[in-house]
Amino acid sequence: MFRTISIHIYYLLIAGFLVISCKTKLPETPLAEVIPQELSIHGDTRVDNYYWLNNRDNPKVIEYLEAENAYTKAMLKHTENFQEILFNEIKNRLKEDDQSVPVLDNGYYYYTRFETGKEFPIHCRKKGNLDAEEEIMLDVNKMAEGYGYFHVSDLSVSPDNVYLAFGVDTLSRRKYTLYFKNLETGEILSQAIPLTNGYAVWANDNRTVFYTSKDDITLRSDRVWRYTVGEDIGTRREVYFEADETYSVGVGKTKSKKYIGIFISSTLSDEVRFVDANKPCGDFLVFQQRERNLEYSVDHYMDKFLIRTNLNAENFRLMETPVSRTGKANWKEVVPHRVDVLLQGMQVFKDFLVLSERKNGLTQIKIMPWDKSEPHYLDFGEETYSAFALNVPDFESKLLRYAYSSLTTPGSTFEYNMETRDKTLLKQEEVLGDFNPDNYEAKRLYATALDGTKIPISLVYRKGLELNGNNPTLLYGYGSYGYSQDARFSIARLSLLDRGFVYAIAHIRGGQEMGRYWYEEGKLLNKKNTFTDFIYCAKYLIEEKYTNPSLLFAQGGSAGGLLVGAVANMAPELFRGILAAVPFVDVVTTMLDETIPLTTSEYDEWGNPNDPVFYEYMLSYSPYDNLEAKNYPAMLVTTGLHDSQVQYWEPAKWVAKLRVTKTDNNPLLLYTNMEAGHGGAAGRFRRLREVAMEYAFMLDLAGIKKE
Repeated sequence: MFRTISIHIYYLLIAGFLVISCKTKLPETPLAEVIPQELSIHGDTRVDNYYWLNNRDNPKVIEYLEAENAYTKAMLKHTENFQEILFNEIKNRLKEDDQSVPVLDNGYYYYTRFETGKEFPIHCRKKGNLDAEEEIMLDVNKMAEGYGYFHVSDLSVSPDNVYLAFGVDTLSRRKYTLYFKNLETGEILSQAIPLTNGYAVWANDNRTVFYTSKDDITLRSDRVWRYTVGEDIGTRREVYFEADETYSVGVGKTKSKKYIGIFISSTLSDEVRFVDANKPCGDFLVFQQRERNLEYSVDHYMDKFLIRTNLNAENFRLMETPVSRTGKANWKEVVPHRVDVLLQGMQVFKDFLVLSERKNGLTQIKIMPWDKSEPHYLDFGEETYSAFALNVPDFESKLLRYAYSSLTTPGSTFEYNMETRDKTLLKQEEVLGDFNPDNYEAKRLYATALDGTKIPISLVYRKGLELNGNNPTLLYGYGSYGYSQDARFSIARLSLLDRGFVYAIAHIRGGQEMGRYWYEEGKLLNKKNTFTDFIYCAKYLIEEKYTNPSLLFAQGGSAGGLLVGAVANMAPELFRGILAAVPFVDVVTTMLDETIPLTTSEYDEWGNPNDPVFYEYMLSYSPYDNLEAKNYPAMLVTTGLHDSQVQYWEPAKWVAKLRVTKTDNNPLLLYTNMEAGHGGAAGRFRRLREVAMEYAFMLDLAGIKKE
């Protein structure tokens, strides 16, 4: 029988940092109270001993999380100096007084800057040219004073440049209050709208805005409202309500500024409704009614709409239709479907169409002149990288901006003349200190999965690495929602590379690196491919002598936390340690609870466990439900009390159950940020504290004490 202890007793024990023995000097391990809860469906009954942790209003829950935090602090106490060194090392590489590349929009140059020692951005603009007087729209540092968490959402300025709309979240639950500021007088209007997604779209009359509100329980964006800025909130009008709980809604404006759209989406289906931006009180018209498995997005160009769609095209294709005839029967092909190229997106200019594509796991940017002259691709010149087109508000512009980064190249912003094909580096992330990209090497390798599929791996290390099997290695993965994990630069990661670490990204199925089929083969009843792909990537790195199981670490967050949680059950012997951030580990219970944010909208990703077929399959891999009495790697699990995407209780329950189930003495640590949510701490430097803690945890386990 497993030993249990009163939560009040163990909290007092660890708060005093009492030790188990004089030799180990370890603090008392927190053990959560066992309160069995039977969960029955399809004739199957599961007993969840820690179900009670899902009530954040229960003082015992907070006591338990604080107890775990105190335990983690005590267990990592010997690394505190190292954490401080790592924190300052990373922080000192950052250019603190930094500024974004200004973007010209409607006569103003907009940019964001940071000041030395300050956590938050300052949003600014200049009228006409960059030598004009700076106008500070929002100084988030001043706004955030007195808050444990503070985040400002996307800013949106009225067409006449007078009003600013912005959202504020002070809890990290993604419940934004929408505010309006008169940029001429500096006054923030008294009318504030709570429970929104924090973004407003302006009609062309300069006073009407459209925004979405959220269901207070599920946090699903389900309603679209029309509001006249400055009027009483009671005058707002609901223009759309989405009753289907598997769909959510958003609002946007075409680049031409002529149409405002309502975008209604589920995992496998889209519906767009639009209205003339000059007639905001008109009725929204349905572009194309939703159909199961029909996905599409729309932008406007001249007298037609452009449609990116999967209609008879697994990897998507580009279509067009006249403004007056929008139904799919009128769509005509512009760019055909290609079996080896995924069409990811588009950006429309007066003289050019810019396509974002993905081939062989890498992003491509294609320039297509509207005059039918020869299209061309941008050349990036590296083996593995990340590149994407940036939004350019000016429809008339011949200048495209794009972001570029690789595992060895800091984030860079380029301006590319689509007519002359000249490119200019506008800004590259400055790395202070003695950083030299020539000291590092990046590669693209391929592991062979269980079913013979070739899985790409991007990796980077400091030159001079010996393939002797003794290199500490961090393997990162995600593999869900079709989100592709591109190879990007990280200033913080240098602290690992310079201490001999190899960093690798497993481009496993569930993303879209290799096309849409890559996603289809890693979701629903194919989900286990995601986990076995990662395992075989780990085995490949061991076989190729990059590392060995005593020096290999796994990292994943959110759905990537599900990945590393499942892998910990399936192949714990391959890893020395695991970093699991906000991990989605209680899959079955969460997906059966329709009151939890994201549940119903994600049935097409994970399956609906009310169906016994999906229930049994989910149950077969859910990390929480498959813990066994065996040895597990060391683990550092992080979460946020206010997380709206993966609720804090999933990692808390997982750790509580793992403590009384595993048979090893490896460290098992849970850290809960009591002021944050899914994205962790707010502010540039606060986040680095958590990174330093994670790095110190790994480096300590790897036996690397170099400070």
